[in-house]
Amino acid sequence: MLSVTRNVQRLALSKLLLSSPKTYTRSLATTTKATESGSNDDIITINLPKESFEGYMVEPPSLTYQTTKGELLQMYKDMVIIRRMEMACDALYKAKKIRGFCHLSVGQEAIAVGIENAITKADSVITSYRCHGFTYMRGATVKAVLAELMGRRAGVSHGKGGSMHLYAPGFYGGNGIVGGQVPLGAGLAFAHQYKNEDACSFTLYGDGASNQGQVFESFNMAKLWNLPVVFCCENNRYGMGTAASRSSATTEYYKRGQYIPGIKVNGMDVLSIYQASKFAKDWCVSGKGPLLLEYETYRYGGHSMSDPGTTYRTREEIQNMRSKNDPIAGLKMHLIDLGIATDAEVKAYDKSARKHVDEQFELADACAPPEAKLSILFEDVYVKGSETPTLRGRISEDTWDFQKGGFANRD
Repeated sequence: MLSVTRNVQRLALSKLLLSSPKTYTRSLATTTKATESGSNDDIITINLPKESFEGYMVEPPSLTYQTTKGELLQMYKDMVIIRRMEMACDALYKAKKIRGFCHLSVGQEAIAVGIENAITKADSVITSYRCHGFTYMRGATVKAVLAELMGRRAGVSHGKGGSMHLYAPGFYGGNGIVGGQVPLGAGLAFAHQYKNEDACSFTLYGDGASNQGQVFESFNMAKLWNLPVVFCCENNRYGMGTAASRSSATTEYYKRGQYIPGIKVNGMDVLSIYQASKFAKDWCVSGKGPLLLEYETYRYGGHSMSDPGTTYRTREEIQNMRSKNDPIAGLKMHLIDLGIATDAEVKAYDKSARKHVDEQFELADACAPPEAKLSILFEDVYVKGSETPTLRGRISEDTWDFQKGGFANRD
């Protein structure tokens, strides 16, 4: 009952935020410099290694595709911004400016960036509690994300959601119930289908949530109704502190859909993620029904800020992933090898990203917390204009009157 109530409250809050006149624009790590050679519209041919994809009941995406110089540069800048933002969150948590639960995505930045660059704003995205990067990519500013984490009124959820409950236009959270977002994501896909929209839902969950019953229920309904939903398993190898092989009878998560085709993707390569995500969207909007993607990725830190992340895996394992599979370092190498940017230009992007995040933190830190008034408790229950006359409280004296803007049974 508690999980259902919390899901309803989160949906009400997300609807309010999506209907709010406040708009978000994704800030860039830096603007394109005139010293960069060529035009951002220059076509670049990408050739992925054959191990980038594995298919189940479907032919994997092509290993060769074309994109633009500008798109590649933007993906690099986006990943650097997200990493700097997450590092800022780490420092703020240790300084006790962020409290409560906090799950960082350092090492997994390529997934949010690859997906967002492959879809449009008409598509829906919903994920679990490791959601800071997705919120930024969907259009929230770094300031709005950090302000929310610090409990400030200027945050994306008005300072009342915290790390696990972030929203932006087309982004439905940030959900704290393990696996609870998966049936909601299927519902978003149903809405797209019902309204005849040329769009789909990207519904993300982790390997730790993959054994939840509601995940399989969502698979069944999505296939039964041929919903345009991409089920995305972010397999970072550990569910909290438990290795996937110790919790799952099979770790081939891309085959878990049984009757739903699946693709395993190199989740540490933003170029592979982009191509797979673009393929998945095209699959869904063409009427072929749901598709399951497994992004094989890795988090460098612990499950949350309370987890050092070294009691169930070795430091050598972490360092090996950092040195050989880092998504930012990998794309940097491609940019330089393809002549898209010089080493000096890439360093300038990194420096600009650091400066931008520092500036956004200063703005967020200067924001005020929510006012200490009771009306704030009731403002996010309904989309404005759709309220019931009153909202019952814990006792009769707590009943709220929306028209009065105060308690119904108090003077």
